Amino acid sequence: MRVNHTVLQFAHYKDLQIHCAGLGEVLFDIFPYSMKLGGAPANFAYHCSQIGFASLIVSAVGNDAYAEKARTLLALKYMPAFLPIVPYPTGAVHINIDRSGIPSYSFLADTAYDHIPTSEYILELAKNTHVACFGTLAQRSHESRQTILTFLDHMPSEYRIRIFDVNLREDYYSQDMITASLAHCEVLKCNAEELPILTSFAGLKHADAAAYYAYLQETYAINCMIYTEGSKQSTVFLNDTVSVLPTAQTTVVDTVGAGDSFGAACICGLLKGLPLQDAHAFATKVASFVCTQEGAMPEFPSCFKLKD
Repeated sequence: MRVNHTVLQFAHYKDLQIHCAGLGEVLFDIFPYSMKLGGAPANFAYHCSQIGFASLIVSAVGNDAYAEKARTLLALKYMPAFLPIVPYPTGAVHINIDRSGIPSYSFLADTAYDHIPTSEYILELAKNTHVACFGTLAQRSHESRQTILTFLDHMPSEYRIRIFDVNLREDYYSQDMITASLAHCEVLKCNAEELPILTSFAGLKHADAAAYYAYLQETYAINCMIYTEGSKQSTVFLNDTVSVLPTAQTTVVDTVGAGDSFGAACICGLLKGLPLQDAHAFATKVASFVCTQEGAMPEFPSCFKLKD
């Protein structure tokens, strides 16, 4: 499949009242000695709100104590969320952190975010959403996958930036899921561990970021790719330009949510009119800060709020 080459014009969004959404899992990150609210799309939405955009979390929760705690924590963060109650437990993941601050995950199966219902209200939210972030974890179930893809289809076609942050976890993904998600996004975000899987699905011989970006441009008209390589560096491809920056060195507490904050900061910076290099540098700074905090949703210092 070949598509016409297009250009992703963030400047076109300058005069809009941008609404952002994190679409997928809301869950609790359960560390050995603490518990924090998280979920990659929820993290993205929260960070967008801290930077200065109207944002919303779209997920589902159970009728349990975790759900009440989630609602309370989000209210304390002044974070709007649409969280219908479904007859499944609120999501959770057990996280272990190694000496370098790198996490490993063990997700509970068949939880509330696997059953996000499609509703008229969700479709109305989609029609008023310009930026949405989604991944693969909440798509592990058919019900949530259909809701997510339907939401993405109902976003305004003229003004939409859909970020597919792949977040490959355990075996909760497939080639068909990746292919469908690529057909529903304008921006791809992945890391060094995920790239070999993505390039293999694409039929490429080598796990090369530039070659994969060229494939995305030609095959899906995806003209922005955010690629992170842990403590080494990160690369942002936008149209026919590229920015490469080293990862900021810091004292790492844990890296949970750092990638989500990086993606949110980079996209928000571009939407605020920053040049690519400046938006990338801002994302690096934000992610570095998140690495110094425990949990995926720390409160940002006021200097991270971007002015119009």
